[in-house]
Amino acid sequence: MAETGVPLRELLAALGGPVGDGPVRVAAAAGGLEGLVRHVSILDPEEEPHTMPGDLLLAVGLRGRAAAGTVRAAGAAGATAVAVKGEHAALREVADTAGVVLLSVRPEARWEQVAALAHAALDERPDAEPPDGGDLFSLAQTTAMLTGGGVSIEDSANRVLAYSRATGPDEADELRRLSILGWQGPEEYMARLRDWGVFHRLRTTAEVIAVEERPDLGIRRRLAVGVHAGGRWLGTIWVQEGRQPLAERAAEVLLGAARVATLHLVRRRTRLPAEAGVTRENVAGLLTGAVAARTAGTQLGLDPVRPVQVLGFTVRASRPDEPSQELARTELANLVSVYAAARHSHAHVAPLGARLYVLLSAPPAESVVLGWAHEIAEAAHGHLDLAVRGAVGDPAPSLARTVAARESVDRVLDAMAAGGVSAEVAALSEVRPAVLYGEVQALLTDRRHIRDPRLNALRAHDAEHGTEYTGSVLAWLDALGDVRAAAAALHIHPNTLRYRIRRAGELTGLDWTDPKTRLLAALLLRLPE
Repeated sequence: MAETGVPLRELLAALGGPVGDGPVRVAAAAGGLEGLVRHVSILDPEEEPHTMPGDLLLAVGLRGRAAAGTVRAAGAAGATAVAVKGEHAALREVADTAGVVLLSVRPEARWEQVAALAHAALDERPDAEPPDGGDLFSLAQTTAMLTGGGVSIEDSANRVLAYSRATGPDEADELRRLSILGWQGPEEYMARLRDWGVFHRLRTTAEVIAVEERPDLGIRRRLAVGVHAGGRWLGTIWVQEGRQPLAERAAEVLLGAARVATLHLVRRRTRLPAEAGVTRENVAGLLTGAVAARTAGTQLGLDPVRPVQVLGFTVRASRPDEPSQELARTELANLVSVYAAARHSHAHVAPLGARLYVLLSAPPAESVVLGWAHEIAEAAHGHLDLAVRGAVGDPAPSLARTVAARESVDRVLDAMAAGGVSAEVAALSEVRPAVLYGEVQALLTDRRHIRDPRLNALRAHDAEHGTEYTGSVLAWLDALGDVRAAAAALHIHPNTLRYRIRRAGELTGLDWTDPKTRLLAALLLRLPE
């Protein structure tokens, strides 16, 4: 299985090149520059090094021989490279012996500049396909939008894996600032959180935990939730309150984000980048019928004999170019994944073309699912400025009928796109007449041999003589033969309408007393000519 990361040679190019004029140059590289860098760690001189394989360790505050012990420890831990300010011949020998690349940072360079460049290079790496909802940075940003706070995602060693963008200069407290800067929570703060029992609760429960504000310590209020799989604690998602209170449903959103993050953190721990793709393929296979229900159910942990229901979403307005459309679909997938996971423990999301589907096993009442669809559409509009159509299909009795459940969703979305259903979010059960009528009209439009020449002649007479027989007949049929109601709708006298109906029959030879004739006229007179 291929390892993930950025070759050190490529990362150095982002820092100004191995021998260029950038802030960093190679001081010692006995083993070459092809080692992979997976993380950037910043070491404070007063802290013990916590280095992992694949690290680029920035030895802040250490110079010359003072960094020798850190270089040895980094090499023993499997770090790829250590960056130290200045140069020292003896330190190069230590690095070569330890089997780690030594990088020399120019004295005038700022460590935060080096860290930012290195992180940017890693953020752009072509990782394996991510789980539903995109990568961890996208998940953090989506969660931040929905909660109204600053979000960070950490592994079980409290290493920061991803964080949301800052919305203002005063939004982050001291703990968040130091954690992002060092990509790990400062030990002083971590010790206090341990003393308060926060980490114990994160390890042992799936509940959202509140950490109240401590102005004396520079800590603002935050919510946190542990990410778990198979009884193991994989990491934590934190949301820090800024100048404004968190959203009312922040805790619920955080639970959904934790469920979405599970596959990401499992993949990081087990080095199984294909797992997320397998999950998505199984969901897509269920929706299209390409994968057998029993096989997909085993892979996804779904009971094949329990009922299923499908929701579908699509971005209503087209974007000017394909990248913009793809971005809109990705943002919608992130949002839908979090919302669906927050509300249902067995929700799976997969895109098919321009549509995004949510598969629910053992769904709640349809009214509840429809409410979720409305909330998702409102959130997409409010947070992403996306106009979204949403549809809830008919439930199916088992996993083997997933294709039928998805097709019922498509019928609603198709009717919405054609203008037959005006609602932006609807269940098939509440718009079935409009959907069926649209499908019948489409069927008749495609089969032009299903026409009555007498009705065509009535239209031609109206066009040639300026009469209004066609519209009068349709209004009369819509009113179920109630002349007064139809005449009122047309703003004409009832006797005028009676004359038009009689005259239309005389011109065409149609028998209005025949129910089949009336049904065909109601359908065929509405078709495009």
